[in-house]
Amino acid sequence: MRYMLWICDDGAPSPGPAEIVAMPEFIEWERGLSERGIPHRGVRLRPPSEAVTVRVRGGETLVADGPFAETKEQIGGYEIIECADLDEAIEVAGGHPAAARYPVEIRPFWEG
Repeated sequence: MRYMLWICDDGAPSPGPAEIVAMPEFIEWERGLSERGIPHRGVRLRPPSEAVTVRVRGGETLVADGPFAETKEQIGGYEIIECADLDEAIEVAGGHPAAARYPVEIRPFWEG
């Protein structure tokens, strides 16, 4: 089953993609996934100040600057993983280096 791990952060300055992939704890986490045969793909997102939200109401496209909700936490990145079940996904998320500092939300995909 595929799961998305939403990596949340608090908006404080944080490392960029090149710095993250060079972190020893991130390298170890990825190595562990590879050894277990867990496919994954992840991306660091640009800050919410660069987000745009699109809604269509009454046939009109409305565009607003910023993220879809006002919140102290924001989505900083994501990982898409393939695990046998939710228990394995929880184990993988708990091992992610960001989980020691930020919430990591796990969402299963609708598989069709």
